Amino acid sequence: MRTTPTPARHRVRTVAAASSAVAVGFVLSACGGADEAAPGVAEDSITIGTHQPLTGPAASGYAGISAATKAYFDYLNDNGGIHGRTIEYLVKDDGYNPANTQTVVRELVQQDEVFALLNGLGTPPHSSVLDFLNQNEVPDLFVASGAELWNQPEEYPYTFAFNVDYVVEGAALAQHFLDADPDAVVCVLGQDDDFGESFLAGVKIATGEDGVSEYQTYSTSNQDVTAQLGAMQAAGCEVNLLATINGFTALSVGTAAQMGYFPQWGASSSGGDYPTLVELLGEDVAPQLLQGFVSLNYLQNAPGNEWTELFEEINAEYNGGAIFDGNVVYGMSVGYTFAEALLKAGEDPTREALLEVIESGELVGNGSFPLTYSADNHAAYDSVQIAVVDAGVQDFVEGAAYRVADGAVTPVEPQHVPLTNDGVPSE
Repeated sequence: MRTTPTPARHRVRTVAAASSAVAVGFVLSACGGADEAAPGVAEDSITIGTHQPLTGPAASGYAGISAATKAYFDYLNDNGGIHGRTIEYLVKDDGYNPANTQTVVRELVQQDEVFALLNGLGTPPHSSVLDFLNQNEVPDLFVASGAELWNQPEEYPYTFAFNVDYVVEGAALAQHFLDADPDAVVCVLGQDDDFGESFLAGVKIATGEDGVSEYQTYSTSNQDVTAQLGAMQAAGCEVNLLATINGFTALSVGTAAQMGYFPQWGASSSGGDYPTLVELLGEDVAPQLLQGFVSLNYLQNAPGNEWTELFEEINAEYNGGAIFDGNVVYGMSVGYTFAEALLKAGEDPTREALLEVIESGELVGNGSFPLTYSADNHAAYDSVQIAVVDAGVQDFVEGAAYRVADGAVTPVEPQHVPLTNDGVPSE
């Protein structure tokens, strides 16, 4: 349990600003002589990088993720870093465009010589660099996407997911609605890629193969979903499940309201953060349009939660007072999980040691459920909690949590990881 609930501004800082050190002997792969430092590892620092949509169609909400991760690392660095090293986090904008992703990731690996790539965001963008990272033996950690593609240890041994996969999300959301009304007319609107297809496959685990009455797709390049929602309305859809990024969740709910169409809504965690949706829809209409809105999560971001309170403190001090939302909790959770893995990788970390730690099953993380990493499983979570918006507050529903595995949906109890040592990983 958390033993020192003092505000972040009063926490003891044990690391003074240090002069930068230059590491020598870098190589592109993890192989090298025994006396050579691993890429990105210097005497006083370790450098990692990421590709993120700071601009473009996925910037809404998501642009704040890497800033939150960096804020957590700044807090960590001020509290001693990991084995005396600060974490330097290089963030490069790819605009959610795979061609840009390839350019910036090559820069991170070949010019910046990062130790690892952390939390590269988006299914289409990250798919475009998956082979490159694995061929160059760069740890490709905690991908910000629920595609099943990241969980293929034999083909992509350097890649690990962070988000619960979209199959799990689709199945859990559909099961929640069907538990309340077994006869509900369930429909799906999905992104026209693996995001939508995997989510749909998950929904069908709960509904049966013929249980989805209408399936529509959208493209991030087209900011109009009127035709899709018109087809869903005509099909009599009562429950619309969304495999959408934040901007298209808001667009769908807002467009439907303009059409006089008010179904029940359920969304993937990738597009279901209430504060982000309020910002997109507007504070005047969002509480009404999103009353009863259902989403899910595998992290601890409920009001009053000890991890949430810590991250809110860090956000205020290290993130310029940015809006505190689920994307901030997500970004800081990624940072904490990486820091925990780096700690366990030893005082002189190598890429191989880092991967071995993750596959060992020793990582605890800070989620609502234990991490599930192993040598045969590069997925982080297989369970989720259902969250519902009520009177402007998004909170978890008591008794509504599901595990999805082996083609079945099973109710489970959350196993919240307690906060220790003020969120600084320790032995």
